[in-house]
Amino acid sequence: MKSKWFDLKNNAISLRKRGLSIRHIEKKYSIPRSTLSGWFSGIKLTANQEIKLEENKRLALIEARKKAILWHNAEKQKRIIKAELDAINILNSINYNNKKIIELALAMLYLGEGFKKSNNTGIGNSDPQILNFFISAIEKCFGFDRKGFRCELHLRADQDVDHVRKYWSKELKIPLENFTSISIDNRTKGKKTYDYYKGVCVLRLGRTDIQRRLVFLSRKFCDIIINK
Repeated sequence: MKSKWFDLKNNAISLRKRGLSIRHIEKKYSIPRSTLSGWFSGIKLTANQEIKLEENKRLALIEARKKAILWHNAEKQKRIIKAELDAINILNSINYNNKKIIELALAMLYLGEGFKKSNNTGIGNSDPQILNFFISAIEKCFGFDRKGFRCELHLRADQDVDHVRKYWSKELKIPLENFTSISIDNRTKGKKTYDYYKGVCVLRLGRTDIQRRLVFLSRKFCDIIINK
């Protein structure tokens, strides 16, 4: 009994003898690979044909990888956009005139990043946004002016002190004279620092009461969420 692809057999064999891949012929005629393998069992390709098939396979793999990367990047971008929209929806539901919300956010930041064992309220970070939030939240919740912050810089050996001081002063809108301490990590001598890295800036307030308030607030809030 003839198979339904029998009438295509000669055409398929002709293409194979010309050096075309089984995959190409399978796609062209929609013939199962198992059938083609049986038809082509006695066909021996030339060395040049084998080389060409391997090269085509390599190029096809490269192209497939490129398409896969593009697809994954597109899917990743969709997830990023969704995450951003979800965040915006949450933020749009918050009453920013409620200082308790701001203070709770400040307290949680302080629990993670703030100084808990010193006799003042302080935080250190390399991200200007985090430090600006800390300053702004302190201003809004406790009426403390940003010009009252004392600042310290912890830098790498190859960083320009004056340049970095001016950078942080501009970013945080704090006077240059408030940057009273500069610490250089001599372990970094001979190692290149990336341009975007401006060291760690430490902010301090001589207010132990604020520190205690934030620590108690954040820890008790954590207990409530854990045990609720």
